[in-house]
Amino acid sequence: MQLIIVESPSKAKTIEKYLGGKYKVDASGGHVRDLPEKRLGVNVAKNFEPNYVVSAEKKAVIKRLREKSAKADKIYLATDPDREGEAISWHLQEVLGLQGKAQRIEFNEISERAVREALKNPREINMNLVDSQQARRVLDRLVGYKLSPLLCKRIQSGLSAGRVQSVALRILVDREREIRAFIPSEYWNLSVSLKGKGAQFRAMLSERDGKKYKPSGGEEAARVLAEIENKPFTVSDVKRSVTSSRALPPFTTSTMQQDASSKLNISSPLCMQIAQHLYEGIETAEGHLALVTYIRTDSVRVSAEAQAAARKFIGEKYGADFVPEKPNFFKSRKTAQDAHEAIRPIDVTMTPEKVRPLLDRNHYNLYKLIYERFIASQMADVRYDSVQIAVDADRYTFRTSGKTVLFKGYTAVYDDYRLNETEEDSETVKVIPKVEKGEVLSLQGVEKEQKFTKPPVRFTDASLVRVMEEKGIGRPSTYATIISVLSKRKYTVKDGKSLVPTDVAFTITDMLVKYFPDIMDVSFTANMEDKLDGIESGGDWHGIIAEFYPPFLEQLNVASTDGDELTDIPCDKCGAPMIRKSGRYGKFLACSRYPDCSNIKSENEEVSDVPCDKCGAMMVVKSGRYGKFLACPNYPACNNVKPLDEEKTDEKCEKCGGDMVVKKGKYGKYLQCVSCKATRSMAEKAGVCPLCGHPTQKMTSRSGKTFYGCSDYPTCSFMSWDMPLGENCPKCGSYLVLAKDGRTKKCSSKECDYVLKAPKAGETKKDGGKN
Repeated sequence: MQLIIVESPSKAKTIEKYLGGKYKVDASGGHVRDLPEKRLGVNVAKNFEPNYVVSAEKKAVIKRLREKSAKADKIYLATDPDREGEAISWHLQEVLGLQGKAQRIEFNEISERAVREALKNPREINMNLVDSQQARRVLDRLVGYKLSPLLCKRIQSGLSAGRVQSVALRILVDREREIRAFIPSEYWNLSVSLKGKGAQFRAMLSERDGKKYKPSGGEEAARVLAEIENKPFTVSDVKRSVTSSRALPPFTTSTMQQDASSKLNISSPLCMQIAQHLYEGIETAEGHLALVTYIRTDSVRVSAEAQAAARKFIGEKYGADFVPEKPNFFKSRKTAQDAHEAIRPIDVTMTPEKVRPLLDRNHYNLYKLIYERFIASQMADVRYDSVQIAVDADRYTFRTSGKTVLFKGYTAVYDDYRLNETEEDSETVKVIPKVEKGEVLSLQGVEKEQKFTKPPVRFTDASLVRVMEEKGIGRPSTYATIISVLSKRKYTVKDGKSLVPTDVAFTITDMLVKYFPDIMDVSFTANMEDKLDGIESGGDWHGIIAEFYPPFLEQLNVASTDGDELTDIPCDKCGAPMIRKSGRYGKFLACSRYPDCSNIKSENEEVSDVPCDKCGAMMVVKSGRYGKFLACPNYPACNNVKPLDEEKTDEKCEKCGGDMVVKKGKYGKYLQCVSCKATRSMAEKAGVCPLCGHPTQKMTSRSGKTFYGCSDYPTCSFMSWDMPLGENCPKCGSYLVLAKDGRTKKCSSKECDYVLKAPKAGETKKDGGKN
């Protein structure tokens, strides 16, 4: 048996369908080990070595794979063909103990041909790719785990920061500030209707004295019209030409997300999720079917086989004229890794129409977009008959232009400039009448329209991905994740397609820019991306982290201690001077010997007249998330705490004989439905009762319940919702309590029905029986 280990179960099904027989295919479900969730997991003192751990949910997977590996004659690690996939293969090799036994294979598409070809060319794991992934993981962990607690401490809890995420957020915040600071300027569009020997047409005022010009007000526009009213309109220039437009290259990860957003209204995270399904394979009547090549790529390269298949298909379906004389080749961006092909259909004969019954709407639309973009990329240019006309009237120049399609070329399949638009609505069918240079035209009419300059537009998923790619921030595999994190953290909200930063996004950005200018600098982040990419060629990843970390740690220290002030107040525990610090709840005092001494206290700590029940020290008033309370000043030697507003009663505890005190629940106010008594948080004001459906206005505000507890808590945990009376029930011997009406005695035992109701003023008490 030969074992192939992939990442996803869907991919495993597809590959096993192709191979079968002696091959068994299993899935790791992504990473089998990673840095720990709740601690740093990076040994800063020992060359930043990561400490990988196996999560609980992965132990069963590892056990299963280890058992299968032991029975296999050959083992192939076939995780995704990128550095993340290379790292997953390395982790599998380490955890399963496959050194010297397993080999690495990779394929750009999940087709039988590609998989069998990969099996013929196994290789060792590329540790340069692994190190590149490790460097990113460690760097992102150091930045995220150091910055996030700082934000929680100084701004509010629940915040996070990231090496690339925070720079992307700054881009959004900076644009929003530009929009808010924008002051619109008035201008006017002037157009004229002109007629010569041919048909009438319109031209727009564009220049005055040879320079670009638009009237800036209504009066100025009126003066221009008055100046040209009786002037001759002479054709000063006519340019006719046959122009061509070349097809766009097939999709990269970035351009696919941009088109999916702008044309299909699919967000970047959803686009990548759908694309992953198309890559891994979908369930059909004939089994799993994979439709597109690997979807995380920044290359526009296409294999010779795929190119030949596309040209043959185009010739058969559209005709020889639509097949370019030479195959179309495209140049990738300078920063592209070019490790994989562009995103394309695996089989051009699997047309969108053929697979439509197999796909839901979103999967079909994205596959159609990928398919048509690829086919169009291999088609002939579109050709236009273009004309540009300039008409002079005194010192003013009016211009118009138009074009008609001579040959559709690639637009027969994919037109990047029109979406759901008929040709009759398109500018490309606008026909300009024939005019000659020097010809004098007659003025048929004028129009003027007031306009105002518009502020910069907000970023959408598509435009943010585009600018991140242009600036070298992040990589194809991270664009969608970054946008998703910003949304989940409530740093952005959607206004239609637009990404709008929330108030907390401005606070976070300002703080990080102030204390961490390098991390928040776009060029610094792009340069770091290049350094991390360079590790793939054999660079030292430890050195890159070692160069980055000390300055970052210094900035972190400044940000953490900014506003701190050394005082002459001695520490209650060790005598060292206390430092006045600022936190999100205000100023407080902390020992200067931290972490050797972790004493902290309020600067204006109020000493109460209540002695500590445990050590006798006078308790102090402190503030917590549920309000003020009493705490022993000898903490941590004595950790006694008690409510500030405890009220002693004359009653004694039924268990230990201690004093009973009145207490209040810690949960403060809440909403309670007046119909079914269901409760919910005060913050949940919108909607209806979760149980009975009554609207919110039917819910009433309640405070935390009052109850009675022993003053010796936690030594004695006795409590009662009703006040104990220090009397025993005559029927069962349990203690009696006073009901909420203040005059009814009842037994505290649920099994006993004894009730004694005191008469109101003027009533006569009845004897005997149950009252």
